[in-house]
Amino acid sequence: MGIQIAPSILAADFARLSEEATAVSNADWLHVDVMDNHFVPNLTLGMPVVESLAKATDMPLDCHLMIEDPDRWAPGYVEAGASSVTFHIEACRAPIRTAREIRAKGARAAMALKPATPIEPYEDLLGELDMILIMTVEPGFGGQKFLDVCVPKIRRTRQLLDKHGLDLWIEIDGGVSADTIERCAEAGADVFVAGSAVYAADDPNAMVEQLRGLAEQSAGR
Repeated sequence: MGIQIAPSILAADFARLSEEATAVSNADWLHVDVMDNHFVPNLTLGMPVVESLAKATDMPLDCHLMIEDPDRWAPGYVEAGASSVTFHIEACRAPIRTAREIRAKGARAAMALKPATPIEPYEDLLGELDMILIMTVEPGFGGQKFLDVCVPKIRRTRQLLDKHGLDLWIEIDGGVSADTIERCAEAGADVFVAGSAVYAADDPNAMVEQLRGLAEQSAGR
């Protein structure tokens, strides 16, 4: 597994989403934050926009559901065109069933953890997943400052995966930049969601490559 960069369209111009996707054409994923103003205090976009994006770009969509009742809604995002669907364990009532439904429809299933949510209680679920998303800010808004307190959790998650011989990706989301990506890669993360750092850059594609290079160097790859 190599280092992967997933620019977040939360930081993009919503009036130009197709063009903004093209602006990061050398990224690995396009990260789509779905918020419902219930699970998190923000309202962004939903299934119709995901469906339109899937038709407008060849880049695989990484949908992060920050919503209530993901058990009900997650499979629909696969049908809308998502290649990966992430549900928050704090909102999910039947995570195994939901993960299996996502996978059965042909997408990668991922579980997200808020900064204060430990990974250890969910050790037995890891085999049902393709990725763990560790939030490095409180979910709900872009542009927040990276929380260093989350780095040890990245390391512990990698140790758990190694313990069980699992080839899951560890994704981090929140405050990822040239100043923070190296410590996360060194701790064991391999998929990096970057919003403001990429879309505020003069050349988003160049920033994607800079972030990838920093992470690869720190991970020893």
